[in-house]
Amino acid sequence: MKTGKEMSRLAKGLVAVALGSGLAGVTSSAFAGISSTRHNLSTGGTATTHTSTGTAEICVFCHTPHAADISTAGVPLWNKRLNTGVGTFTVYSSSTMNAVGATDGQAGGQIGSVSLACLSCHDGTQAMDNMLNAPGYGGYASDGGGTGGVTYNWVGNADASGRMTNAATTLSMLGKDLNNDHPIGIQYCGGGVGNQIPAGTCNDADFTAPTSGNIGGQTVWWVDTGTAGRQKTDMILFNRGFPANGTQAAGNYPSVECASCHDPHTSNAQFLRIANTGSAVCLACHTK
Repeated sequence: MKTGKEMSRLAKGLVAVALGSGLAGVTSSAFAGISSTRHNLSTGGTATTHTSTGTAEICVFCHTPHAADISTAGVPLWNKRLNTGVGTFTVYSSSTMNAVGATDGQAGGQIGSVSLACLSCHDGTQAMDNMLNAPGYGGYASDGGGTGGVTYNWVGNADASGRMTNAATTLSMLGKDLNNDHPIGIQYCGGGVGNQIPAGTCNDADFTAPTSGNIGGQTVWWVDTGTAGRQKTDMILFNRGFPANGTQAAGNYPSVECASCHDPHTSNAQFLRIANTGSAVCLACHTK
């Protein structure tokens, strides 16, 4: 017969196994979600228009546990070299907003690091297998292999070196001219938010007021889409420094970036954070 201490150790062990099994299930589910999307660029990719014949690894095309690009804050363990974002892209502007100027954006049309991460593939200027730390031993290169990457072979809408090309059926290759795309790198609420967002309002009434919270000692922003608290299914806003203008002092304010509407790890159509039925994505932020 087991003693009380032995039974206690056995119970703890069973709990640990149960927890481990639960975590394994979550990890497996998340992995399955990514593997079935177009962001699976590996040899096992089946739902993609861009597939390499260089590795069966999936995450490596974006992330690395070692030797990540830390030149631009806010990009999680990024495995590709990034543009600076200053003067590199042509951003959206119109009669009602100017993402190039200080009122709505940053001088020179600088976009945020999260968007730069997306555009490290989607601007088509370098191969999708530009990887600072390629799979296997001895695969590190400070430039990720340059514009041609590590020279994997590619099938689908990519040139011989693995740079994205724009087929008639896809707009995934955005290029460097973003003037006909939803503006990014801009302040939420129409720009010039002043001190009104902390009070729960926007200067521009055509926007839904964002919610703010504190994570790791930093203020974070999002637009709720239903469930209380910050969720992956909310429209995520990114805390960025903006210069002073006529209505606000220089400081950190919520910014709209690619990942405000898109989650690269979801299996939703177009990687949207929520389904766009009835224009739900648009109307989450715009009160029209």
